[in-house]
Amino acid sequence: MKLATTIAASLIFAASALIPHAARAEEGKDYLINPGDLLIVTVWKEEDLTMDALVRPDGKFSFPLAGDIQASGHTVEDVRKELKKHIDTFIPDAVVTVLVKEIRGNTAYVVGKVTKPGPVPIVGTLDVMQALSFAGGTAQFAKLKDIIILRRSGTAQSALKFNYDAVQDGERLEENIVLQPGDVVVVP
Repeated sequence: MKLATTIAASLIFAASALIPHAARAEEGKDYLINPGDLLIVTVWKEEDLTMDALVRPDGKFSFPLAGDIQASGHTVEDVRKELKKHIDTFIPDAVVTVLVKEIRGNTAYVVGKVTKPGPVPIVGTLDVMQALSFAGGTAQFAKLKDIIILRRSGTAQSALKFNYDAVQDGERLEENIVLQPGDVVVVP
């Protein structure tokens, strides 16, 4: 049993070096964890300290010996260092690994007159045209000149205009913005 745990921990430890490269928010930047993301957290040679951790809406997750750890807005490496700092009090020189198991919180939404309304995962960068394509395109009677993007910033919300026809013709390209987690593309 200990050999299997050691091998699993070693594989997870080796894979942790790959995650920041595989989960990029933008070219050249490490992925920032979002609420809703599912993490795998392990402490080498400590079976009871290997578990999945869901990042709550407040941006934190709970972990034994460490309490609540702020994850949202931080890189995997930042979270690993913070967790290690807390655990080292109880387990000196602990080998802590944090991996992103599922990127659930990095999502925009497309609603209204599209073929497949619903959540759209943001992997890399995703602009409005790409999100509409992911949603199967617009429906026959959609008002293509009146599409809006709802964006929340704290408690404030804004509506950004998007004219599909103009962007499709190569005009008003500034309206084809890169979507952020939580953005909602509304196709009337």
